[in-house]
Parts: sequence; structure tokens; C-alpha cells
Amino acid sequence: MAKAVAYPTIPNAGAMSEFVPPFDIPSKVTDFVYHCRFSHCWNAIATRHSDTMDCKFFVDGKGTIVGLAHRGFVAFRDKTGRNLTDREASYIAAEYLRGRLEQEDEHSLYDVSAADVTRIIERLGVH
Repeated sequence: MAKAVAYPTIPNAGAMSEFVPPFDIPSKVTDFVYHCRFSHCWNAIATRHSDTMDCKFFVDGKGTIVGLAHRGFVAFRDKTGRNLTDREASYIAAEYLRGRLEQEDEHSLYDVSAADVTRIIERLGVH
């Protein structure tokens, strides 16, 4: 029987609000700079009746939700044999938010498709 390969993960160590350090995002459209702070993640099936993992950020003090499609998590597990950690999900959400805000596409809620979750996972090099 083949031995399972263990891949490193980004562990859920420390307070959830510290998973992603505060970051700034300069707009590519104007000279405006968004100030972002990660708050926490939760499963949105119960709260929004959505098949997403929701990650909350504060963008210039206003609450912003980035909902990552669960199908992207399932695709990752099927490919790698392990689940994404909450910390890894928070990095994926932060990267998606960064891309939207660079284009000044500011909303209070972003629903991220499974395809976008997978694309960001690959760009970040999560294995």
C-alpha cells in the first residue's frame, strides 16, 4: 500500500483575527489606498444559507464579506487529499479582495466562484 504524502499546511495558530496581518491596497485606477484588516471566518451555510466559507474584513473601517465557494474547497481536497485550513482560506479571501479593490470594485459582499478559489489557490502555491 502506498504511503500517503504529507504536505505542509499553514496552521491555525494564534487568534483568528491575526491570521492575516493588516494590509493596504493601492487602487490601480486612482491614487486611493484602501486599508484592510482581517476579522474572522465562518461557515455561511447557517448564517447566509450560502454554500460558502465567509471571511470578514474591515476595509477603511467598513465590514466586507468575501464568500469562498465550498466547491473550491472540495476540489482542493479531491486533488490534494487534505482540507484547507481556516488560515489558508483567509489568505485566499485576502488575495481575492486585493484584486477587486485594486480595480476599485468595492462592495460589502463578494461571492467568489469555485473556479476563482481554485485559481487563487494555484497562484498562492497552496499544496
